[in-house]
Amino acid sequence: MKNLIAPLLPSPLRRRAFPNYTSPAVVAVVRLNGVIGAVSPLRGGIDLASVAGALEAAFTMKGVKAVALSINSPGGSPVQSSLIYKRVRALAAEKTLPVFAFAEDVAASGGYMLACAADEIYADESSIIGSIGVVSAGFGFTGLIDKLGVERRVHTSGESKSMLDPFKPENPDDVERLKALQHDVHENFKSLVRRARGERLAEPSDGLFTGEFWAASGALSRGLIDGVGDLRSVMRERFGKEVRLKLVGGKKPFWRRGIGLTSASASFAEPSHLGEGFAQGLLGALETRSIWNRFGL
Repeated sequence: MKNLIAPLLPSPLRRRAFPNYTSPAVVAVVRLNGVIGAVSPLRGGIDLASVAGALEAAFTMKGVKAVALSINSPGGSPVQSSLIYKRVRALAAEKTLPVFAFAEDVAASGGYMLACAADEIYADESSIIGSIGVVSAGFGFTGLIDKLGVERRVHTSGESKSMLDPFKPENPDDVERLKALQHDVHENFKSLVRRARGERLAEPSDGLFTGEFWAASGALSRGLIDGVGDLRSVMRERFGKEVRLKLVGGKKPFWRRGIGLTSASASFAEPSHLGEGFAQGLLGALETRSIWNRFGL
């Protein structure tokens, strides 16, 4: 009865009526769900700007004992992944709070980088974990615009300014430049994982950094996660059965979803950019779908 009544009383009255009562631990939960990168009407996703407020609120919540990250992301922008990772670590150090990550369907590529911001990582038995690598994907439309009789006009100052233009034939020199860039980004990713996981990691020869991914058992044996379990069960085990899980943030009101001066929405106000805005939005949606499809989702 005490556990039912005490939480409803104001603090001074509760202390007098139940001097031995201890308030349940509070764990703030932040959902990181979607492809990482720019958000547009046809491409939902997460970036630092969209989650900074929720992270700040989670780490400053009254009475909070830990922060849990609920992650469901196949990756995306390496820059935004890194920025979110750094913000979580900075807040954890500032507030001296432990951070736990829980993978849902997938925490791969940039999604796994987000998980590495936690002190401990957990996953469901069927979660997909890993894909520590870098990929660039796009489309080539040279044959299509020829068939449509469209003439591509690009004017640049700088010989590499139109590098990897999807409406131009692929240039081997451009591909080599891209591979060099990918190598640098991959090295940064590997260094981050090594710092975050430390001695828990298996040997790199076990395919850790090849872009491979595994279900929870394979990820656990390679030191990529710390255990198999869901958020509620692990937090109850760690902080007691009375632990209070408080979700921070959530879905935006419908009038704020995908509304703003993005390239696609602005194109309707500027007819000269209508085709370009539509194409960019469509490609963004296709890219998002292809990122999820890489993991069978």
